[in-house]
Amino acid sequence: MQRKLLARGYTPETVGEALAGLKAAGIQNDARFAEAYIRNRVANGYGPVRITRELYERGVSRELVTQVLAALELDWAEQVQAVRRKKFGGQAPADIKEQARQSRFLQYRGFTYQQIGNAFKDSTP
Repeated sequence: MQRKLLARGYTPETVGEALAGLKAAGIQNDARFAEAYIRNRVANGYGPVRITRELYERGVSRELVTQVLAALELDWAEQVQAVRRKKFGGQAPADIKEQARQSRFLQYRGFTYQQIGNAFKDSTP
């Protein structure tokens, strides 16, 4: 929010005062924003690596992102499986070329190498 207000020409002092007032009133809360953002991105099929990076870009601290992700107790193994099934179906890749294509897609979506590897182990032949 600070970055957007500064880009619109507000002075740093005005922005600081406004944000402090919003935080004090409980209107602006980074933890609440992070939780809502994570839930939205998970529902849209994104993984922890991408979600974490996007939150850092939006100014949420590393500690807060880690805390919120841990508190949500998301099943990333099930999430990566669901994303793979939705995009490519339930069958295991026919060859290494197809597996590489699917892996690249899942990496782009923000899943870790371990999560992606496990998604292929659990595929039905």
